[in-house]
Amino acid sequence: MAENLHSQGAEVSIVEMGTQVMAPIDFSMASLVHQHLMDKGVNLFLGQAVASFEREGKGLKVFFKDGHSISADIVILSIGVRPETNLARAAELTIGDAGGIAVNDYLQTSDESIYAIGDAIEFRHPITGIPWLNYLAGPANRQGRIVADNILGTKIPYEGAVGTSIAKVFDLTVAATGLPGKKLRQAGISYLSSTIHPSSHAGYYPDAMPMSIKITFDKETGQLYGGQIVGYDGVDKRIDEIALVIKHEGTIYDLMKVEQAYAPPYSSAKDPVAVAGYVAENIITGKVKPVYWRELRDIEMENNLLLDVRTPDEFALGTLPNAVNIPLDELRDRLAELPKDKMIYTFCAVGLRGYLAYRILIQHGFENVRNLSGGLKTYRAATAPIILNNASVQQNKVVTPTVEVAKTIQVDACGLQCPGPILKMKKTMDTLSSGERVEITATDPGFPRDAAAWCNSTGNQLIKKESVGGKSIVIIEKGEPKSCNIVTSCDSKGKTFIMFSDDLDKALATFVLANGAAATGQKVTIFFTFWGLNVIKKLNKPNVEKDIFGKMFNMMLPSSSKKLKLSKMSMGGIGGRMMRYIMNRKGIDSLESLRQQALENGVEFIACQMSMDVMGVKQEELLDGVTIGGVATYMERADNANINLFI
Repeated sequence: MAENLHSQGAEVSIVEMGTQVMAPIDFSMASLVHQHLMDKGVNLFLGQAVASFEREGKGLKVFFKDGHSISADIVILSIGVRPETNLARAAELTIGDAGGIAVNDYLQTSDESIYAIGDAIEFRHPITGIPWLNYLAGPANRQGRIVADNILGTKIPYEGAVGTSIAKVFDLTVAATGLPGKKLRQAGISYLSSTIHPSSHAGYYPDAMPMSIKITFDKETGQLYGGQIVGYDGVDKRIDEIALVIKHEGTIYDLMKVEQAYAPPYSSAKDPVAVAGYVAENIITGKVKPVYWRELRDIEMENNLLLDVRTPDEFALGTLPNAVNIPLDELRDRLAELPKDKMIYTFCAVGLRGYLAYRILIQHGFENVRNLSGGLKTYRAATAPIILNNASVQQNKVVTPTVEVAKTIQVDACGLQCPGPILKMKKTMDTLSSGERVEITATDPGFPRDAAAWCNSTGNQLIKKESVGGKSIVIIEKGEPKSCNIVTSCDSKGKTFIMFSDDLDKALATFVLANGAAATGQKVTIFFTFWGLNVIKKLNKPNVEKDIFGKMFNMMLPSSSKKLKLSKMSMGGIGGRMMRYIMNRKGIDSLESLRQQALENGVEFIACQMSMDVMGVKQEELLDGVTIGGVATYMERADNANINLFI
């Protein structure tokens, strides 16, 4: 109804008491549907229960239980289905716990001469063994045939339905079979899951469309419990293959063995169903240990590291807070930048490069590594806020310039997965002059948002974006390059410090300022370089292997913050000891205490990799919680700050 009314030009709102639309699928997969609905301009009110209605002129006012309300000309109630059991109750037939007519394996009711089929009955689920209600036409028709045969004397048992369903949601197709994670948890069944984001067919053949597949399975045997797919083309045939495996009590290994018809217009040499099986096998056999979006969202990152292995261009478009960027192609050469005493969470756009990074790290002696299942695509969809249509219109305001457009370059990025479309767009934009436009057509659903973010950060203008039939069309006009990013004190941006000194008084001043800024809720970063590295050395450092130059620096430099001296009146170290004594008498926090407070307040400590290499300082010598980075890492933080201090 939302789709049809929207196509007639109506402004549509969906009010849902649950936290998601499309109840048969898990929240992470439904979030992809939420994004599509919002892109189409549909308002979503999730987690809202309707309390009452009131007349408002010629329309209605809908009141929610939390006190909010919306106005509407038409209200359509679609609030669930119940079995029609009045006749069965009048006949004194047994009604089951789920509210449907109870039947045996031959679809007989408690009166053997009476059979019941369809939406009115409840029958045990093949996976849980618990009777459930299944409102689907396919199983109902099968039940009708079985009953017809059984009435004539054939004893054919009904095997039960796993609930295979499919629906069109605007341009999307949403399908499910078996049990999603939330139903397995309710049934007390232990399980694992995997999420992939393949294309409907070979990417080099035109019009390859993205899809997302999530499967649930037994963590020991690999028995397949459920499958969910959100996509455009080819969703129906994949969900049917998964359903067949589930109905025959198959496993994820059977998914790998399914022999699909292959030609580039229809599939890939490794079909998405087979890939889903391969990824699940990787998890079961320990080739990779996943972390799921909800786990990563709730993890305290103090002793953990987020490793973004996408390209720098992708990283610049946005990443997870405090993530470190080491592109996959550079990872083997930069392993020294990563701590072995922290849990490292690898991630990329959809999970593949994160998996490859996981394997590289494990093979080089890193033991505490996890890969984000489904990548940033799943995480961002599941954690994205719901934006109402009028708010999103204001945010994505399209600007039409008054200058004459010289030319428009057409770019076909269909079939390319992220970051393909954004990189192809950037490459084309680099060839244009100011005022010229590029029109990009892509099948990656996240591309319009990436393109808008790219325009905001580069000074180019987003002229148009629309989505039709699973394809996004984005028009961008090249603007003048951004020479600077002016940030005012009203912008409530972060604060950055470069700690170049190892003087005790300057270190004290740094942490006092950093703690003060952090107390106001601002994002604070301290970049420790050259002598500043001495400020964040551990008091009790482990023995580390160093070359001759590292050993020489080690002898000449302060061994820890306890050995720092005053910049003036040091008097051979007496001044520093006097300063600490007076601070202690007056109840003023020590340098070490202020430093620890800064870490606890969320201040980011970044140690300069180049300075560490030059001065022979190893990561093991530095405080826990210090991340390693280069000038690009610092410059990214400074670009988003309105105060930058060099100390």
